[in-house]
Amino acid sequence: MTDTRLRRGPLAVLLTGTFLIVLDFFVVNVALPSVQRDLHADNTALEWLVAGYGLTFGGLLLLTSRVADRWGRRRVFVLGVALFVASSALCGVAPDTTTLLVARLVQGAAAAAIGPTVLSLIGDVYDGPQRVRALGAYATVMGVAAASGQLVGGLLIHLDIAGSGWRAIFLVNVPVGLAALAAAPRLLPDTRIATAPRVDPAEALLVVGALTALVLPLVEGQRQGWPLWTWACLAGAVVLADLAWLRGRSLRRRGVTPLVDPVPLRTRPVGVGTLGQALLFTGMAAYFLVLALYLQDGRGLGPLASGAVFTVVAASYMVGTSRAPALLARLGARATVAGSALVFGAGHLLLLVVVDRVGTGGSVVWLVPGLAVGGLGMGVVLAALVGTVMGSADPRHAGTISGMSSTVQQVGNALGVALVGIVFFGRIDPGAVGGGMVEAFGASLVYLTVTTVAVAAAAAFLPGRRPSTAAQSVKVASSSSAAA
Repeated sequence: MTDTRLRRGPLAVLLTGTFLIVLDFFVVNVALPSVQRDLHADNTALEWLVAGYGLTFGGLLLLTSRVADRWGRRRVFVLGVALFVASSALCGVAPDTTTLLVARLVQGAAAAAIGPTVLSLIGDVYDGPQRVRALGAYATVMGVAAASGQLVGGLLIHLDIAGSGWRAIFLVNVPVGLAALAAAPRLLPDTRIATAPRVDPAEALLVVGALTALVLPLVEGQRQGWPLWTWACLAGAVVLADLAWLRGRSLRRRGVTPLVDPVPLRTRPVGVGTLGQALLFTGMAAYFLVLALYLQDGRGLGPLASGAVFTVVAASYMVGTSRAPALLARLGARATVAGSALVFGAGHLLLLVVVDRVGTGGSVVWLVPGLAVGGLGMGVVLAALVGTVMGSADPRHAGTISGMSSTVQQVGNALGVALVGIVFFGRIDPGAVGGGMVEAFGASLVYLTVTTVAVAAAAAFLPGRRPSTAAQSVKVASSSSAAA
């Protein structure tokens, strides 16, 4: 394309969709206490507000990517944005918790339709140096959305536009999304791949069923006293996952590409790196959740002040992602991932020491060292993991591996929120001093430290020297995957 408007127009539309779906994952954290007070929501509902979005996003991502290739990428993108706008509006006017949670699940499904089509359409519209610049802009937007999410949410709630309070974090999506919808048909190509593999309904149902059977009892079990159905669901999740894996192998033998393709994972850096991402993400969304609750419910900070505290993590995280390529090139995948995972864990331990000493009082400045160290480690380890996986990928499987990585990340987020909810809310005691907040947050930090140690342990199986293209891959792929 030689026309400047046509070069910039499609990218603006695509990056708008990207910004919305990433921002909406993070922005909700600072709104949780406000939602709980306004709708009289219980602790389980707060978990579902975060975990539900990640569950439907991750659970449907591979499916929507496959459908978009066959049905039309622009069509699926437009449908996703329209659904995202509608569900955001429903979140913003929700009269009760049930309506809000259903709308939030739909938001995640809409995000699953938007996410993979953005990258595909960038590849359709741009080539050569333009594609490199477009991917760089894509990574930057995702990083900014992730880093600024809590602050943006706190600012919107603080402004209380037209008395909307926490509802503004959802309602702001409506005009922005409508603008993208109006421009998409004129600026985006309607690309489809007639030879793209068909979706196997049986495999799709098994994958979604396994994920739901895993997360549902973990979120609901503690509140309901762990009845028999929760244990049956957990056992059923294992069975369904095995059946999905076997179904994928059967499809592969018949020459059909499955949604969950085991072939790319047989390469050690890819398989171990994907496992590392799964372990890491069980502690990332969980970290933001319990930190937001500690700052607001424990220390009494408002949404804006809480969002400002999160900028310490965001700033050091961005520094970490920027330094990861050099570290990966100099130290190799094993040392970079293991070392930065332990730095992330050290940040949790610093916070644990401070919280144990000051409780819910004292200046928030005491929290800064732990938040900064944790954010730095988080940025490096995530960037290094994604760079290692994508740098080791066979070019024939790069798209599949990218989709599987994004799915693992979103599902890890949902699972991590469910697990930390068991730890955190299990120690909240309204009758104790401070409501048990210090004990709950401290126990959560121990859980989060364990997840980082597990990542470091997995890194022992990575190659000592970096893959040939890992440092280059990390510059774009890490930023985008981290934010996703």
